[in-house]
Formats: sequence, structure tokens, C-alpha cells
Amino acid sequence: MMRILKIFLLCVFFFAPLPASADESLHSILQGISKHYGNLPGLVIPYERGIITKTMQMMGDQEKSDFATGKLFFKSPNLLRIEQETPNPESVITNGQTLWWHVPKKNTVYRFRSGNLGRELKLLGDIFQGLRGVEESFMAVLTDQGEGRYRIELTPKPPWPEVSNIVITVLQQEYRIAVVEIHNLIGGITRFTLGPPTGKKDFDTGFFEFTPPEGAKIIESE
Repeated sequence: MMRILKIFLLCVFFFAPLPASADESLHSILQGISKHYGNLPGLVIPYERGIITKTMQMMGDQEKSDFATGKLFFKSPNLLRIEQETPNPESVITNGQTLWWHVPKKNTVYRFRSGNLGRELKLLGDIFQGLRGVEESFMAVLTDQGEGRYRIELTPKPPWPEVSNIVITVLQQEYRIAVVEIHNLIGGITRFTLGPPTGKKDFDTGFFEFTPPEGAKIIESE
């Protein structure tokens, strides 16, 4: 899950609705996100995730493997909690300094210093605070705006390890992101299908902290 998490952190910032019309430019779409969501204090977002390998694509098979569902919770500027619900419950929690990955099935906790995921976490925080610097971080192209949706392709600059580009699909009628696809360097796709985001002002005290359960194996990870 950790590799998926790192990729996930690089793409979840495109969950907010976009105030756009069918002939609106990419730049104005990005401005709309900044205007309407730059000061949103927190979010709750349901997601489904699946992986389509290059071989599956060549065979015309769009069924996803490694399927999972869950919810993401974010509070500005850098507090994050991901609760995977299926196929097995898992949690990823960071308070901005330490990141924990709890795998109850193995009674194991992996502990990372957030500096090891610094770029991903910083980018996530910047985006949820109004897309600060996103146009400097990506080469963005509006590739399609027909059939009631936009498709926007984002190529990281400079390049990211493992990721060639990110493609997002925006439903024009609902003004929100419906699908995020992360394309890797060997032709595979990690696809996130996103539910409607819900703004949240307050979280319970300690929601973005984690204490390993008694008896759990703790592994310090790079």
C-alpha cells in the first residue's frame, strides 16, 4: 500500500468541484479552484482505487486489479488521514511530522518521518490551500472537453520517479472531478474514482495523531 499511498498523495488534490463552462480555458478552470477552495479548512472524500496493467490494456481488459475503497480526510495545511475500508482495513495518518501506516491484519505499524514523503505532503497541502504553484509544477493540457466532461493531462516538471503523467476527468454538469488516472513509466494505470467531496471545519482532537496498539510490531521505515 505504501507505493500506492505515495502516488495517491500526488494526485488527491484534484478532488474539488470546478466552476467551469464547456468553452472555458484550462487556466480559468485552475483559477476557479483557487478562488472557491483556497480557504477550505478540511475535506472528507470517498474513493475507489484500481490498477490496470499494460498487459490488461493490450488485451482490451479494463477490469481493475488490487481494488480498494476508503475515505480520505484532510485538514489544512498538512494533516492527512486515509482509511482504507476494503478489501482489508488499513490506516495512513500523518500529523505533518510523522507518518504511520497501520496494517491491523498483520498487527504491524510502519513509521516514517514525513520528510521522506516531503514533496508529496507539501504538494498536497499547497494544492488544498488554493493550487499554490501548481502551474509551475506541471505542464497541463486540456485534451478534451466533449460529451459533458473535461479531460486534463498533467505532466510533472521536473519528472517524478515512476509517474509519467496524470489524467483527470471532470464532469461538466456537476463541476467536479470524477476520475484521476496515474500513468506509470511502464504503461500501467492506477485509477481513482472519486465521490463528492464534503467540506469539514473541525475534526475531533487527536484525529490526526496515532498511538500504536499494544503488542503491535513497529517498523521504522525509510
